[in-house]
Amino acid sequence: MTQPSSLSDLRGATDADGDFVDPRFVALEIARFLREGDTDSIRAFFETQELADVAAYLEELGTEDALTAMRLLRLHDQAELIAHLRPASQVTIATLMRRRELAALMSAMSHDERADLYKQLDEEAQEALLPALSKAEREDLRRLAAYEEWTVGSVMTSDYATLKPEMTSSQALEALRAQALEAETVYTAYIVDEAHRLIGVLELEDLLIARPRQRVGDIMDTDPVSIGADAAQEEAARLIARYDLIALPVLDGNGRLVGIVTADDAMDVAEQEATEDIHKGSTVGPMESSVGEASIFTLYRARIFWLVLLVFGNIFSGAGIAYFQQTIAAHLSLLFFLPLLIASGGNAGAQSATLMVRALATGDVRPADFGRLLAREVLIALGLGLTMAIAVSAIGLWRGGPEIALVVASAMVAIVLMGALFGMSLPFIFDRFNRDPAAASGPLVTSMADILGVMTYFTIAAALLDI
Repeated sequence: MTQPSSLSDLRGATDADGDFVDPRFVALEIARFLREGDTDSIRAFFETQELADVAAYLEELGTEDALTAMRLLRLHDQAELIAHLRPASQVTIATLMRRRELAALMSAMSHDERADLYKQLDEEAQEALLPALSKAEREDLRRLAAYEEWTVGSVMTSDYATLKPEMTSSQALEALRAQALEAETVYTAYIVDEAHRLIGVLELEDLLIARPRQRVGDIMDTDPVSIGADAAQEEAARLIARYDLIALPVLDGNGRLVGIVTADDAMDVAEQEATEDIHKGSTVGPMESSVGEASIFTLYRARIFWLVLLVFGNIFSGAGIAYFQQTIAAHLSLLFFLPLLIASGGNAGAQSATLMVRALATGDVRPADFGRLLAREVLIALGLGLTMAIAVSAIGLWRGGPEIALVVASAMVAIVLMGALFGMSLPFIFDRFNRDPAAASGPLVTSMADILGVMTYFTIAAALLDI
């Protein structure tokens, strides 16, 4: 691609393969224009871009260049842009800002994103920042930042639109118009009493079609779906998805409205929870940062515990092989089928565990369904085991004759059955003891299935071969 004479030339540009321009290339051009002092071209280019894309370009710049480029935007756009940056980038840029500049930026940010950034700053930076904010902003910031990370309160925002039940629909529309710039959404308004207790919700659509003098109290939904501020944040995401809400009202212990969780926040929570479940499903410990930003030690620490534990767990597999060494010595062909059998049990167990973990997480099944699901899993596992046994019995005949074929086929049925039942049961066991079912991971299930598979295989071999 030829070097552009203006950053605006990059708008919609593609390379020789027809792909969009790499953000790193755009960042290099931005850096070049900054060195040349051509800030007007950068500003003009930013005006043609989505702020999320601008954030991607700034991520590729050095911190000082990123801050210089960000300052070319209007304050409102800066506030929206910084929310698109990675947390580490937000903190680095905020640290470079002057106190009053940072205070102005945070005042323009949405309340929940402002609180998230505040919590990432060190204590010294937090104490230096607070005096530069207004009293109302300080109180709101402290209140939102006080909630535990896993709670609904930690992801809610206090930017919401409220109405009074005695308002007419015309008055309500004027009130929403006045609140539109500050509120996260005006598509749903919340009706509160004098004590700020939630008494109803009203959709903008219903307000628009109401008669001009019709009272808000007559058209509002008096039984809205809501959630407590101390509830688990994934519960908010589930409610929003279940009832197809734009936003979910959050109440304190006295029924007072303290915030809302919006659908986009719920998507972030769902993504975070899915990431945590995937990590747990691979026996990776909790991580405070993303994989891309994590240090070598952080990644090592997140993975080492379970790996070492499973190493010692697999010693039992070796002990089982040693215990049946006479059987193995008399029929060496048994070793040919050992990896195949234990892998089959582990795979069947991992499949069952994955299905149950996800079903429990989505509410598709409940702990009370365990008995019914166990009976069904027995039939499924027997069908799988028998099918796989037929497939390997022919190889058993070829490698060791009828007796070996019988051993392998019988072991296959038993091992697949045990692996599947163990994999299905483990998430329910974890849930019974108030542990996250996602911790019933593939590596844990397969390691246990390996141990059970070795013992089962050679026990059947010893019995059928009359050793």
